Amino acid sequence: MNIGKRIHRLRNNVGLTQELLAEKLNISRQSVTKWERGDSFPDIERLVELSLIFGVTIDYLIKGKNEYSRNNNPNIDNLEDIKSFLCSAKKNTYAAYGLETTSSRLKSHDLTYENGNFLYLDSYFGGESFIGQEVLYIDKNPYWAMNYSGRVINKNFSADFLKSCLLAVSIDKPFRGPEIYQNGNFTYHCNVKGNFDWFTGEEEIFFQTQKVYECIFHGGIIK
Repeated sequence: MNIGKRIHRLRNNVGLTQELLAEKLNISRQSVTKWERGDSFPDIERLVELSLIFGVTIDYLIKGKNEYSRNNNPNIDNLEDIKSFLCSAKKNTYAAYGLETTSSRLKSHDLTYENGNFLYLDSYFGGESFIGQEVLYIDKNPYWAMNYSGRVINKNFSADFLKSCLLAVSIDKPFRGPEIYQNGNFTYHCNVKGNFDWFTGEEEIFFQTQKVYECIFHGGIIK
């Protein structure tokens, strides 16, 4: 599969039309059409932006899956699609001010995202102090989950900043936000141990030098 076909597939995975993708990139729709037809190639700046929108690495955009790894692990081929969907789901629910759905548990806040046989559910309780769980279903069977618990510890906390961090989730670490993210007086840190199969992590937000938020999380593949 060439880069044009990958852009086309990933664009559909995140539910974007050519017009909406072009708007996000501040380019013309015709430019997106040319990429997908293979008539032209995105420059490095656009590749960076595309990787953030799709939740994949630049290397994956250009080269696709690692053929050696795929041949030695029959699950790796689908794993890239699973991680891509998970990143898309996160970018289209809580972090994107998504609308809540019917509560699956008494007093829970629920957000869902679905594409094909993939379904994502984020269900949590609380606000300033919260606890919740994300579950990824494949063919209606739970495949992967992450539990999380956090709290706001200072009035200078910004929910808008946290959501901007979570929008920067990547396919390499499809858990919370990037290792470090800064904007104005706010700084976000995220540390993860383990991999997609089994992991633990923690995230913090600082306003200048003062910690204003903290969260711990853990999870992995369900067997």
